[in-house]
Amino acid sequence: MFGTALSQLRYGMSILLNRPIRPQDLERIARDLVATLEEFGAPGADSALLPGQAAGIDPEVRRTVTRRSLRATARAAARHTAHYRRLFGDLGLDPDTLDPEDGTWAQVPVTPKTALRGLPGAFVSAAARPALMALTTGTSGTPTAVWYSRAELDTTLALSTISAVLGMGMRPHHTLAYAGCSRATLPLLNAEESTTRVGASFVQFGTLEPALAMDRLAAPLGLPGKAPQITHLSTAASYLAALVHRAERDGWRPGDFGLTSIGVGGEVLSRPLRERAEAVFGARVTTSYLMTETLPSGGTPCDQGHLHHTTEFGHLEVLDPRTWEPTPPGGTGVVVHTPYVPYRECTLLLRYATGDLVRLPAAAPGCELAHLPATSEILGRWNGPLSAAVTTRDLLDLVEAEPEVPLPARYALTERPDGGALLHLLVAALPARALRARLEDRIAAAGLPLTGLVLHDDRAALPPTAPLRADLREHSFETAPAPPAAPPDPAPDTRRPVVAATARPATDQEGSGS
Repeated sequence: MFGTALSQLRYGMSILLNRPIRPQDLERIARDLVATLEEFGAPGADSALLPGQAAGIDPEVRRTVTRRSLRATARAAARHTAHYRRLFGDLGLDPDTLDPEDGTWAQVPVTPKTALRGLPGAFVSAAARPALMALTTGTSGTPTAVWYSRAELDTTLALSTISAVLGMGMRPHHTLAYAGCSRATLPLLNAEESTTRVGASFVQFGTLEPALAMDRLAAPLGLPGKAPQITHLSTAASYLAALVHRAERDGWRPGDFGLTSIGVGGEVLSRPLRERAEAVFGARVTTSYLMTETLPSGGTPCDQGHLHHTTEFGHLEVLDPRTWEPTPPGGTGVVVHTPYVPYRECTLLLRYATGDLVRLPAAAPGCELAHLPATSEILGRWNGPLSAAVTTRDLLDLVEAEPEVPLPARYALTERPDGGALLHLLVAALPARALRARLEDRIAAAGLPLTGLVLHDDRAALPPTAPLRADLREHSFETAPAPPAAPPDPAPDTRRPVVAATARPATDQEGSGS
């Protein structure tokens, strides 16, 4: 364990001094955590001090580290990326004078998502060695490309391993099924590596037809040293909704599965969907906040419903998406994030506007993670003033509690000429009078600024709806239609003799085969 102590010391000094992180130090810490798990069956009491575990830190030290980290990140971006070199030169900004405390950090313009999507190479450091291009799923527009170096990947995988043990409770006898799009390279790589490094087993589902996924979740594994069935599931909220819909329709029960934990990310997880999933699968459903563009920074929910954002890996701001001014307490704004070097060395981003809406607490929280910056859970995406007035979370909390609404819920908001907003919702069947009455009562009770509700039983009649990760369906031969039967051989023509074809010797042009 002396080697682990040295690794932790080197890691801490790298953070304090903004020096390059040695991935092998983090890997050593993760390996020793797994070894402790194998020997004692549980992590030690000091595991809260490990990287990424949100341990408390003196406020003055945090301010000093934040200032130093932001300046180091801005310095690297201005020196080594085409986008920020031009930007800092045009504005005459000096990275070594920027400070979030005196307002000079706000002189750096917010980086819109469109800029990264339009020219991802302009954000890649000339001092880095790109190894992997990670693409987002593209449900909010053109997929965003983010480049990672080998060192960044090794660091992220080590941190994911620590999180799998301490955050997900992963143990060697467990099996995790990943039901996410197979084209999402980085999440898939993180899930597989962190699971197998713990000693657990990993199954890649992809986004199959939900009936197939249900069969595979319930199937016995018969593996030596492993639980009888899959114990952990990682997926997106909309695909979980599709599984819940299928399970409720087909009569699946918690006793049919061996699941103990379901981790959800990438989309808004509503309270009703969480409750329905826990009732169907008999497993605890949790969510967290991570983005391909800002890894390893992220957010962890607390028991009081806040989302607490790590300060170790990056700097959080919540800004008004129209003015880019700070959002006041109790207000709604967009997450703007700066991932720090030395965790990030390839694609560098300063004040990156994620587009994710959150609400700031009106008063300081008093929960167990109160030492970390707090927001609400993600409310949805910023698509204009209406998306902040009636958020994705508002609507999903409203409709996903109703069994008459097929899951995942399909809906659209349209603006009326008089300025009001109509909610269009796909339902199982019309006229659905009782459902309409319940929804109208709940809309009024929630105070949502909706002036009308239009129910549809034909998806083609709906206005355009937002794409969901559950729509990234992957095909399987198990559900593919059978090929048409070959037509019968025609009856021989009895008017002429049947002559067998004579084989010709192969020529040089045709090849002789072997």
